[in-house]
Amino acid sequence: MPTTTYPKDRFDELPADTTRVGAHRAENPRLRAGVVLAWAAGAVLVLVAVGIVGTMIVTGRIALFPAEPTATAVVQAPVEADPVVDTSYPVLILNATSERGLATALRDTVVGAGWNSDVVDAGDASTHDFATTTIFYVNAEDEGAARGLAQVIGGADVEMSEAYAGPDAADGNPSKQLTVVVGEDRAGGSSEGE
Repeated sequence: MPTTTYPKDRFDELPADTTRVGAHRAENPRLRAGVVLAWAAGAVLVLVAVGIVGTMIVTGRIALFPAEPTATAVVQAPVEADPVVDTSYPVLILNATSERGLATALRDTVVGAGWNSDVVDAGDASTHDFATTTIFYVNAEDEGAARGLAQVIGGADVEMSEAYAGPDAADGNPSKQLTVVVGEDRAGGSSEGE
């Protein structure tokens, strides 16, 4: 074999007590699948719990610093207005049953009680399955007149609602009107209070 001579350098003369120099990779520790799965499950549970609690705090279902209890006001039952028969109110009667003629018969009762026939209208409602005859009024000051009309027709529920507001007056507010929606309790010749 041919021998070649190379110039001497620092690697030709190594000291006898040298330790390893440089990057050496250690053997990978064996990871157990169960341990990894347990850590992953624990992390998921913590994140879900933090998300749920955070959402409840943001939506106001949980208060971090609850307010001091305050004295609660005593809620009194609303005072019902005394029934007043006021024939100045226009009356709209809607039959919300499948039986024909109930609105017209009730119109005759109202006119017989003193209302002018020009301010009492009768017709059919858009539905035919209304359960209980109800008188609707728009403003709180109309409740007494609604209760008086309920007595005139032989009994009915009374409810404040803008669903049956009268036509708008000149000032843009709904005009006063009482609306009677005839329910199934009047069908078949029955009526409350008679």
